[in-house]
Amino acid sequence: MRVGVLTGGGDCPGLNAVIRAVVRKGIEVHDWEVVGFRSGWRGPMTGDSRPLGLDDVEEILTRGGTILGSSRTNPYKEEGGVEKIKATLAEQGIDALVAIGGEDTLGVAKRLTDDGVGVVGVPKTIDNDLAATDYTFGFDTAVHIATEAIDRLRTTAESHYRAIVVEVMGRHAGWIALHSGLAGGANVILVPERPFSVDQVVEWVERRFERMYAPIIVVAEGALPEGGAEVLTSGEKDAFGHVRLGGIGTWLADEIAERTGKESRAVVLGHVQRGGTPTAYDRVLATRFGLHAVDAVRDGDFGVMVALRGTDIVRVKLAEATAELKTVPSERYQEAEVFFG
Repeated sequence: MRVGVLTGGGDCPGLNAVIRAVVRKGIEVHDWEVVGFRSGWRGPMTGDSRPLGLDDVEEILTRGGTILGSSRTNPYKEEGGVEKIKATLAEQGIDALVAIGGEDTLGVAKRLTDDGVGVVGVPKTIDNDLAATDYTFGFDTAVHIATEAIDRLRTTAESHYRAIVVEVMGRHAGWIALHSGLAGGANVILVPERPFSVDQVVEWVERRFERMYAPIIVVAEGALPEGGAEVLTSGEKDAFGHVRLGGIGTWLADEIAERTGKESRAVVLGHVQRGGTPTAYDRVLATRFGLHAVDAVRDGDFGVMVALRGTDIVRVKLAEATAELKTVPSERYQEAEVFFG
């Protein structure tokens, strides 16, 4: 049996751990051949692949990023894209695909399954916004990185008695902001799920200043002021229709400075949250996902995604996995509000 594996969408720590698990179990347990497709869905569209053997995955467990490369290619937006994928799989004798990605990559996987391609999905996103799984790998690492940044920024903020606005990733879901903000002791946390009042933020900030401390504000890139619009890096859209967000942190820092008369700075963590060595938790979760994806391929159980439910790895239909995003519920946000100001 020949099995293909690819990584699509934004990179994150833990991708290589999944690849390693698929290769190790595929070869050592089932005597399969494993083929890696480069650059996400662009790989099977163009036939760009490489064989993956045991030596190829020997040293990759601790590496961030992906040895296969990634892209936001959408074969359903390319002329003849699906037919090209089917032709490549036939030419290279690929019996099944393991697709590692988030909502966009797995959305393509679901449509390909409907079109007769055998695909098993593995959930990857630092945003932790796939509703069918309790956690996605990459999230824990991103939260650790953001929390460490908040810890470091707090000391410089206190030294200069200034407000610091920390902008983290989170287009539609504020899980990174919520978890890193709570772990870092932020005085304000702003998430996309709940439009915020600038007046209220300023009140919390001034309350902190009155107590002779420097406020730390954590804001997700997709957070919205009441009656406002998303702050865009550019109006350009990718192949899945997403615009690039960014700038809410700087905008908010300027508003705070103007309204309080206090010095304010913005720090945008950006792709720092995606890079570097995965945490132990993400390495273990990614490895377990890879092992169970191989089991699904062995069983011919296509059109599914492996998911974490409690401490167990289960299979869910790709249709369920991509039906909706997992966003921060009101009660979770209200828990955090106790610590604001």
